[in-house]
Amino acid sequence: MSDKKTIKDIGRRHFLRNSAVTGVAGAGLASGFGAGALLNSQQARAASENGIEIAPGELDEYYGFWSGGHQGEVRVLGVPSMRELMRIPVFNIDSATGWGITNESKHIMGDSAHFLNGDCHHPHVSMTDGSYDGKYLFINDKANTRVARIRLDIMKTDKITTIPNVQAIHGLRLQKVPYTKYVFANAELPIPQINDGRDLESPDNYFTMFNAIDAESMDVAWQVIVDGNLDNTDADYTGRFVASSCYNSEKGMTLADTMRAERDWVVVFDVDAIEAAVAAGNYETLGDVDVPVLDGRKGSKLTRYIPIPKNPHGVNTSPDGKYFIINGKLSPTCSIIAIDKLPALFDGSIEPRDTVVGEPELGLGPLHTTYDGRGNAYTTLFIDSQVAKWNIEDAIRHYNGEDVNYLRQKLDVHYQPGHNHASLTESRDADGKWLVVLSKFSKDRFLPVGPLHPENDQLIDISGEEMKLVHDGPTFAEPHDCILMRADQLNPSRVWKRDDPFFAETVAMAKADGVNLEGESKVIRDGNKVRVYMTSIAPQFGLTEFKVKQGNEVTVVVTNLDQVEDLTHGFVMVNHGVSMEISPQQTSSVTFTADKAGVYWYYCSWFCHAMHMEMTGRMLVEKA
Repeated sequence: MSDKKTIKDIGRRHFLRNSAVTGVAGAGLASGFGAGALLNSQQARAASENGIEIAPGELDEYYGFWSGGHQGEVRVLGVPSMRELMRIPVFNIDSATGWGITNESKHIMGDSAHFLNGDCHHPHVSMTDGSYDGKYLFINDKANTRVARIRLDIMKTDKITTIPNVQAIHGLRLQKVPYTKYVFANAELPIPQINDGRDLESPDNYFTMFNAIDAESMDVAWQVIVDGNLDNTDADYTGRFVASSCYNSEKGMTLADTMRAERDWVVVFDVDAIEAAVAAGNYETLGDVDVPVLDGRKGSKLTRYIPIPKNPHGVNTSPDGKYFIINGKLSPTCSIIAIDKLPALFDGSIEPRDTVVGEPELGLGPLHTTYDGRGNAYTTLFIDSQVAKWNIEDAIRHYNGEDVNYLRQKLDVHYQPGHNHASLTESRDADGKWLVVLSKFSKDRFLPVGPLHPENDQLIDISGEEMKLVHDGPTFAEPHDCILMRADQLNPSRVWKRDDPFFAETVAMAKADGVNLEGESKVIRDGNKVRVYMTSIAPQFGLTEFKVKQGNEVTVVVTNLDQVEDLTHGFVMVNHGVSMEISPQQTSSVTFTADKAGVYWYYCSWFCHAMHMEMTGRMLVEKA
């Protein structure tokens, strides 16, 4: 058997070096890479001794997925280096990849494609038996009431669902066991039911809902109406219970009204009971929406309301599966709810407050809690600009009257932290190595860039007895939250598979036109519609010229025949607002109107070859 490697087997570096066309340019690139490999041993040793320094060419231990905040995207970082690796467009328009421009992305965005904004808050990775399985990442859009799913093998959004009957999806978490069957999503802001102009001035008739989305189909499985509003949420490790905080039990319409009560509550949902009610047909539908809607207001068998002080915010399940910890926000306390007491609560044998087994006082403005897997919790204190490390069992002992100090340490962070997230902490596998704190203000931490400041993501080493702040990193437009998973829990594709469903509709269109995408470049004319099929292989498009008439609707379909990883092509039609990415073995398409007669060049926008600049073609538009 021959040892000779095919072009499919070798990396881009070797492709560039060995390409006959690149000549000296290829050799220059090769020598550059070689020089990079000559990092001296002293530098490498210093990098390895510093917990956050990853030497050139070395890989991070964790993937971090950051919500993109008001950008409507997800950002991928390596941890602990905090290097940004990729941005995944979700609810936004992205001219680099063509997201929101290509036909494939518009199909995924569906009817909501006309929205030009998004507000991403909570990214969460799918699970099997309480451990991250690396299949999907889910993210919410508070601004336009949507939930999206990202395939982690290709790092592309593949489904977006608009949630009916509600507004402002905020809290989002996943069913942990036996697998992620449901995505649980809270609608934060109550609205009239049905919201068609009725009850505008009658807030008593405003309600919101807890929503369950089928993780595979991304259809809304069911909705549960609740009293008050809903904020954050988390699921247990039995598959039965989900808890959601409510900061507006008053159902106030103004800031002052939402702060009247000294206690609000946490709503606990019994998923088993809800599924049984749906199966028995014990639900209604609203208007022309056929999603089952169940009544979970006070007195329902589907829910229980546990009083909590005051305006609670974050809900976080401990990795041992024992506790929901609810963060007080306007109270200096966190409330510890024992999950093993919830069956008795639903049976009616104990009172709601009997489920609270601890309420440690931590400081001003507790928002979110994360864990190290060693029995310690880490809570952000927004007003104090600190992270409090505390021991859960000691806090429970203190609540029971023992003289014990549950606080372990308070660390200053900069400034006003919101979410925090420790490595693997949403799973059973919390390993207590790194803690990311997402601070809302940066003030004096970075060079000034005008009135709009960056946020500040800070990395803290929690592997020892004391927290150590080791890194500041500016970020744009309030990333809000993140999640960390081990690199070996994810296996991204390096090259597209030709049968990938992401572009299946485009492949079907080509088949109907009798076009072989892997071997033909061809123009199909269908009345006023023109479909232009072309291949691309570095450094040339399969068609370097095509002709249309003014006013034609033009669909350009490009198939990248390169099999070398990282050899991405782009397609830009000048002066037509058209741009898209075509990675190796991918097919992408875009539709536009050739509205002006003349010559219009198209070119490859992703550097692919030493002759990249010459990878061009012309669209000739004849006058109508």
